[in-house]
Amino acid sequence: MITFITAIILLVLGYFVYGKFLDKYFGSSETNVTPAVSKADGIDFKVLSPWRIFIIQFLNIAGLGPIFGAVLGAAYGPIAYLWIVLGCIFMGAAHDYMSGMLSIRNGGKSLPDIVGQFLGNNIKRVMVFFTGLLLLVVGASFVNGPAGLLASLTNSNMNIWLYIVFAYYLIATLLPIDKIIGKIYPYMGAALLFMAVGIGAMILLKGFSGEVTLIELTPETFRNYKSNASEYMLIPMLFVVISCGAISGFHATQSPMMARCLSNEKYGRPVFYGAMIAEGIVACIWATAAMAFFNGPDGLNAAAAEGMTPAIIVDKICNSWLGKVGAVIAIIGVVVCPITSGDTAFRSLRLVLADAMNFDQKPVRNRILLCIPLFIIAYILCKVNFATLWTYVGIGNQFLATITLWTCATYFATVGKSHWLMSIPATFLSFICVCFFLIAPVKEGGMNLEPTVGYIAGLAAAFILLGIFIRFTNKMRSNAIVK
Repeated sequence: MITFITAIILLVLGYFVYGKFLDKYFGSSETNVTPAVSKADGIDFKVLSPWRIFIIQFLNIAGLGPIFGAVLGAAYGPIAYLWIVLGCIFMGAAHDYMSGMLSIRNGGKSLPDIVGQFLGNNIKRVMVFFTGLLLLVVGASFVNGPAGLLASLTNSNMNIWLYIVFAYYLIATLLPIDKIIGKIYPYMGAALLFMAVGIGAMILLKGFSGEVTLIELTPETFRNYKSNASEYMLIPMLFVVISCGAISGFHATQSPMMARCLSNEKYGRPVFYGAMIAEGIVACIWATAAMAFFNGPDGLNAAAAEGMTPAIIVDKICNSWLGKVGAVIAIIGVVVCPITSGDTAFRSLRLVLADAMNFDQKPVRNRILLCIPLFIIAYILCKVNFATLWTYVGIGNQFLATITLWTCATYFATVGKSHWLMSIPATFLSFICVCFFLIAPVKEGGMNLEPTVGYIAGLAAAFILLGIFIRFTNKMRSNAIVK
């Protein structure tokens, strides 16, 4: 109980302390004119109220990540709390904030354009392809998942639900941001928050009453609880399994979309940094619930070995702890969460491609021309097994986050500020990504090499990248002084 409560308190303090420090360090200003005002087009650049943008951003980045990812991460034990709390405060929330604020400062640019501005056009081209591919896979995954669940619940044909979900996505992608997304997201956000608060309250009630035992993070529990720990090593697997609850590159594709709707830079901290802190709290709640419900991480691993997927675990916890209301909440959460990330994944994909091609998106005809081919490809991807698609989303998230962090570090170096706030997280995540590619099981997208090889190669790659970055930024400063 102490670990859980401490984790929540630290996340809240992170918003008020480190979030405020980062906002001041970046230099947000009320006097700067934002793209929502200077480029207003009534479609994508449109002023929305800060509370509405916060809810949209929260749902955009949340999806099933802080729920399913946290449940999977809890199988590694209470050490997951450290990654969620520290990762969220110093990496994830900072990453989301910076990607949003850099977009505001640069005319509402999409992520690949921001990366290209600071890291060069060659990397920009790579980012357009990689970001587009990730968004397409995420969008397709978040069609497959909800459609499959709805088909199961209604005992009907999955193709019917595929068409319905696709139809919604198409409408949400084409229409102005305030017409569909801006109107229904507050209700969906309320459902997701109610779900998390309800489970959080039951954790406290059952914990204090002694009905459940919450495992604490102590020197004795500071270890890998995975039953197949030799294959699923703590480093790097935990840092990829829990992405949305700690740091996720997908978020950097969503923040620029909301940057086009903010009327004041001072709203950046509550919207970008605050939404990620809220997601970290949701992740803490679900990691705790999963461990508590199954009497610890060993019980959770046993349940997973018996075939319990995260969706089944979430449904079981909600039904058991929240009764009939819980069943409804579980359905809303497991269906609504991915849908609210899927629609904005496709919308972000449209914007990324439109920016790359300098293709005006105000005429509806232009939006349709971009969307139709994307949805045809996504429909084909929906025929691929969901688990296969999702295998590559986790590491894709962390790779994209790494590039974003290096971009943010370069920005600080460009404006003459210390880059370590971003370059240290970028170096760490570079190490994790290289380790994953070399050490992770083949079925998870890795090469399954010896851990020692992966760790040495990961450290070498991370420090080489840091060295290249320092040399690049020093040269950049020297050229600036000469000029």
